[in-house]
Amino acid sequence: MYETRYIRPATLADAVAFLGEHADARPLSGGMTLIPTLKQRLAAPSHLVDLSHLSELRGIALKDGVLRIGAATTHAEIAASAEIAGAIPALAGLAALIADPQVRNRGTLGGSVANNDPAADYPAAVLALDATIITHARRIDADAFFVDTFETALAADELIIAIEFRLPRRASYMKYRHPASGYAVVGVFVAEHAGGVRVAVTGAGASVFRWHEAEAALHENGNASALNGLSIDPSRLPDDANASDRYRAHLVQTFTRRAVQALTPGVAGHNFA
Repeated sequence: MYETRYIRPATLADAVAFLGEHADARPLSGGMTLIPTLKQRLAAPSHLVDLSHLSELRGIALKDGVLRIGAATTHAEIAASAEIAGAIPALAGLAALIADPQVRNRGTLGGSVANNDPAADYPAAVLALDATIITHARRIDADAFFVDTFETALAADELIIAIEFRLPRRASYMKYRHPASGYAVVGVFVAEHAGGVRVAVTGAGASVFRWHEAEAALHENGNASALNGLSIDPSRLPDDANASDRYRAHLVQTFTRRAVQALTPGVAGHNFA
């Protein structure tokens, strides 16, 4: 690692002010991506600004059909939360599938979403659930948040405070898990809302994306058979050691079908319209 300084601000306002004054400082939450990057000397921040203890970034609250989760909430806390499991079971289930117990007990919701790793799980939930990312400065709709690989709409000194999820009628997440890292080789989150269905795919592109063709097909006919003959152009997808582009295209179709089938176990089909 390069030399860096550790800062533990007392409040969110202190953290925001410090990051604004030090262009090369980096926020630190769970550190599941940042710390390995530092160890490999791929980043050299002047300061690490620890956010994990800030009370403003904690908490789980359900009010008026919206589930609000603080940015510093860990994956393990989300997986174990009875309130989240009761409101959006698929979100709690997603958290339980992330990596391993060590990562789940240190990694945070806000850190994962801000990092926008193309194989991360949470971005698919944020996009499919039509969530709103709350920062110290503004509110950002999910559709406008994820830009490209490790790139989001966040400004350099902008911090995520919480994420608000609209409660869906039903939702399901299915993924093909990398055997070593636990990352999604392909993950598909399907959510049914009053206005239609949203299908978000992670692990199969430069960034998480909505599969609009699947959404349209499922809106007309919620049975998984609506996906018959529907496919993604393999040339859009990564071709790497984890999976070829053609295999990923097959996985997207397969795991979308499984996610739809999981929405209503034992029921042949359902119309989302």
